[in-house]
Amino acid sequence: MADKKNYAVGLDVGSAWTRCLITEVVDGGLEFRGHGHFESKGWLKGRVSDQHAISENIRWAVQMAECQALVSVSGVVAGLGGSGIDGMTSRGVYEFGRPRQIDSGDMTYVVKQAAEVKLEHDRMILQVCPQDFIVDGRANISNPKGMSASRFEAHVHLVTASEQEHSVIQNAVNEAHLAMDESIFEPIAAAYCATSEGEREHGVGIIDIGAHSTDVALYAGEALVGSFSVGIGGDHFTKDLAYYLTSSREDAQLLKEEFGCALLGLSSGNTLIEVPGAEGREAREISRWQIVEILEARAEQLFQVIRKEIGRLGMDGNLQEGVVLTGGGAKLPGMLDIAERELNCPSRNGLPDAINNWPDELLSPEWTTVAGLAMYAGRMKLRRDGKRRTPRLLNLVLR
Repeated sequence: MADKKNYAVGLDVGSAWTRCLITEVVDGGLEFRGHGHFESKGWLKGRVSDQHAISENIRWAVQMAECQALVSVSGVVAGLGGSGIDGMTSRGVYEFGRPRQIDSGDMTYVVKQAAEVKLEHDRMILQVCPQDFIVDGRANISNPKGMSASRFEAHVHLVTASEQEHSVIQNAVNEAHLAMDESIFEPIAAAYCATSEGEREHGVGIIDIGAHSTDVALYAGEALVGSFSVGIGGDHFTKDLAYYLTSSREDAQLLKEEFGCALLGLSSGNTLIEVPGAEGREAREISRWQIVEILEARAEQLFQVIRKEIGRLGMDGNLQEGVVLTGGGAKLPGMLDIAERELNCPSRNGLPDAINNWPDELLSPEWTTVAGLAMYAGRMKLRRDGKRRTPRLLNLVLR
């Protein structure tokens, strides 16, 4: 009998689109097998308003991917983001009493100690990400196994989430007759797919611009050093256009997609564009620069808020590799230029190019997160041959 094939599945439960990616683990790598996406319903201002509708989104996206891949899947790794996400740094201490060699059990224990923090009501730890270890006062040690010490410490970054929102997503996945094998912060998934170890070592930021929020993960020394969410996303750009141009949301979205740009000077501002009138009003003509001016103001605000948070975390000027933009909002022309200007560092789009046989039509930043989720699922499966760890502690070795 042939060996059972091993499938790794990523699920991006977004407030605009729900995306599913099916890959197969082959010889330690991932092969593309199928994808599906479905316009999301059941969300209101970036928060779940109808769990059953979310489950239907998931069911349709997964079924589309299964039909293309000609397989049936049972478990997924889901991404989590939005305003319910926050990050914090914690420290764990393990006093041995007398010098002895550090083993992997000691490393797990001291990280557990660091993760045992008191959280506010409705908060949960989504991920535990070690930053460095301290051995008898010697800091910045990445792998202390085998070293001798009497005092052992660990610094970790904790990504926390709303327990209620996490539960709603998990219930929606289960309602779609799937198991949620793991859930992770979406920019961390995007980092798997769109950045190298060298970039994370030197310092890089992943900025995932979704429909209702923008999620950020910061790396230095290959460790996660900061995570946060900003309540500004692509939908805010559309709302701005609809408000200032007194047009419908649908017309504003079309104008943004066809004529939008986040930076004056990158487009011909003297072009006249016909804007449909709202609620039976007559159409009128405006210059393209008016559209660009509105979008640029919102883009500036977004990256100014992000820079303030980066500064608060002590990373201003430390992102040597710059920032990587992912998500549907990253597709707006001029966003990279605004990011470079406001954050004072290089910027580029993060594209999903780390999976074999990836289709050209999906080579877009909006597919990067779900590709990273599938890669995370693949790494989990490759490690299951060893001693099984608890789900949250599995994140310690998959950074």
